[in-house]
Amino acid sequence: MSRWTAANIPPQSGHIALVTGTGGLGLEDARALARAGCDTIIAGRNPGKGAKAVEHIREESPSAKIRFELLDLADLGSVAACGARLSEELDRLDILINNAAVMVPPERKVTADGFELQLGTNYFGHFALTAHLLPLLRKSRAGRVVSVSSVAALQGKVDFDDLNAENVYKPMPAYAQSKLACLMFAFELQRRSAANGWGVASVAAHPGITRTDLIHNGAGPDSIQGRIRSLLPFLFQPAAQGALPTLFAATSPDAVPGGYYGPDGVAGLRGYPAASKIPSRALDEAVAARLWDVSEQLTGSPFAAAQTNGAAEKVL
Repeated sequence: MSRWTAANIPPQSGHIALVTGTGGLGLEDARALARAGCDTIIAGRNPGKGAKAVEHIREESPSAKIRFELLDLADLGSVAACGARLSEELDRLDILINNAAVMVPPERKVTADGFELQLGTNYFGHFALTAHLLPLLRKSRAGRVVSVSSVAALQGKVDFDDLNAENVYKPMPAYAQSKLACLMFAFELQRRSAANGWGVASVAAHPGITRTDLIHNGAGPDSIQGRIRSLLPFLFQPAAQGALPTLFAATSPDAVPGGYYGPDGVAGLRGYPAASKIPSRALDEAVAARLWDVSEQLTGSPFAAAQTNGAAEKVL
């Protein structure tokens, strides 16, 4: 795995991928996959930004098979509608990259469904999206789901007594909880896929510390975090570099189902893809199972239906 780069992505011709997020890491993921020949869908809530992302990729790779799909992860109705459209349009889905995120808005905000914005967007939205797309993933020869976590997950804790920060809202702890939830979801999805014979591999990744607009869009450019991002850009690795662990998890034959990958540098902040340190709380299977059950209840996700109504046989 030493110094793995986008040049090491296996040929992706004939594969279909969906990446959430039209800027930053999502754009880099989609660009690399499309360059490798993958039929790539980049999904987000802003059609204008999505069109620019598609145009940017096509300018670089004129033969790229890339298109935009409308998806607002902060609205379960939009998630369900996206899942329904793709189920009608596609015969399978080979790669799902759950990447899009919101980071540390200074004031508590909620999604269309009343969830704390970070948990609702980063975790609940992707949980529901994966449930809706599970039948398509099961139709792939080797469907793969990549959930993007963060180094912040090391400080995360799932607070079932105040899951949506209705009593106390602190931006970074709420973000850390959302990213820990994403990581626990990745591991629990792999356990359930193996137990139920879904044939879908679930892998997790994180980008280390990367130059994207995530902080500026969340905390704002005038926040402490935003000023560090603006004034000390050299502390952050380029987005294309930060995307490598996700791309490794999504495409490499060496990525292990149930694995977690991030940069190989000090504290996992920079570098090339390698197995990453797993927070001890992410290994608590009882908490993960409880979180899954709570997530199904709160999102009304169809994982149970997908388990029985998905593809009965894999594509040969």
